[in-house]
Amino acid sequence: MKYLLVNLVLITVLLSHKGLLSDIDKGYGIGDYATDFSLPDINGKRVSLADFKDAKGYLVIFTCNTCPYAIAYEDRIIDLDKKYKTKGVPVIAINPNDPDLQPADDVQHMKKRATEKGFTFPYLVDEKQEIFPQYGATKTPHVYLLEKTEQGNVVRYIGTIDDNYSDASSVKTKYVENAIDAMLSGEQIPLTTTRAIGCSIKSRKR
Repeated sequence: MKYLLVNLVLITVLLSHKGLLSDIDKGYGIGDYATDFSLPDINGKRVSLADFKDAKGYLVIFTCNTCPYAIAYEDRIIDLDKKYKTKGVPVIAINPNDPDLQPADDVQHMKKRATEKGFTFPYLVDEKQEIFPQYGATKTPHVYLLEKTEQGNVVRYIGTIDDNYSDASSVKTKYVENAIDAMLSGEQIPLTTTRAIGCSIKSRKR
């Protein structure tokens, strides 16, 4: 019995490593291909990555109206979009929270927030809460940098935006900017994963 249990553990670890157990292997990893999505924006228009024909990549950010961390990063997310969408890497923001659990994250509040802050990027609703689990997002904000290639959209960076959520003026390392700059230059990204800092995603029970 002892040897049987050991073998079962080893098989489970092996399958998990190879991504064959869906309940263990959740979300994308670096180098994975991210499938496209079609989600409604705050005006009801459906948006997908394929809509951005001239894109070289995408900065998919799971964020919301209510999390203090997400709010602290809003201006920096706007700045990222302004800086990089002209270089072919637009921001695509997705609100993954269930409005039944967090009413201030419903579409009307999203629309109000986007107007007040002057969002320059699409603000989408993960209406069925199917996309954030596919990516493996657990926080708001949670960032995924994708590179558009002939084979598909490759995940190049996962994590947080920089090393100081509370004070933009004290940031020492801009993880996302470093990753995008390296990707666009065809260089190796110096750090491909960091720990996302933020609030837990408010997900309905399945």
